[in-house]
Amino acid sequence: MGTRILGIIGVLIVVAGFVAFSSFYTLHQTQQALVLQFGNPVDVITKPGLKFKIPFIQNVEFMENRILSFDAPAEEIIASDQKRLVVDSFIRYKISDALEFYKSVSSVNIARSRLSTILTSSLRRVLGSVPLATVLTGERGELMEQIRDSVNSESRSLGIDVVDVRIKRADLPEANSAPVYARMNTEREREAREYRAQGAEVSQRIKSRADRERTILIAEAQKQSQILRGDGDALSVKVSAQAFGKDVEFYTFYRSMQAYREALGNGDTTMVLSPDSEFFRFFGDIMGTRPVK
Repeated sequence: MGTRILGIIGVLIVVAGFVAFSSFYTLHQTQQALVLQFGNPVDVITKPGLKFKIPFIQNVEFMENRILSFDAPAEEIIASDQKRLVVDSFIRYKISDALEFYKSVSSVNIARSRLSTILTSSLRRVLGSVPLATVLTGERGELMEQIRDSVNSESRSLGIDVVDVRIKRADLPEANSAPVYARMNTEREREAREYRAQGAEVSQRIKSRADRERTILIAEAQKQSQILRGDGDALSVKVSAQAFGKDVEFYTFYRSMQAYREALGNGDTTMVLSPDSEFFRFFGDIMGTRPVK
């Protein structure tokens, strides 16, 4: 009898332990919990710690409290100028209302499917209203803000708050890449030719101006040189005339010496002259008074 009672007590202890274990759960700080009673939500728990629930009647659905990321599949978008663009984007979102999230989508996989549909619609609406060049320039940031606001306004009904939407890659379809690149290359070559022609025109204009200024400077220098040379020659003649007038005999002797030096300075000079030539008047008489025969 005692053994049977001990067995019953043991079973009761085990059952009590199991019930106690089923009555408590731990909520991590990166999670939020939705308490369900017979499948119906009754409470949302956001504060981390050890929590209590009614065993066998209530169960708990855990959801992320952190920012989640979702890579949407690539979509082909047609811009306003009828050019096609393959857009690869991603979303960062957060479950802001666990109760509404559970009622609307109940799981993360379904939520991602709904977000993908909403994102595709917003991408087509916003990017389809602008030309391709706008998507590929610095205005992309403003477009992404419009897309984020559009996706966020539609996803709030799902209990989701969209934090950010970004385009990872925006490329042309393979069939359009080659013609577009060829057209871009032709356009760049045309611009390069225009820049080269403009540069050549400016270069020729600068060279012409430099040549003109050079000609003017050389002409002015030559003019000044001729003036100075003329003034020097005039002064030289004046000084020579004054010197000749002061001592005619010395000047005659000096000029003859210069003539001798220039005529007889080289060792290989040969002259055939009469000894009585006027050229040798100072050879025999330093005063140059020797009569010429």
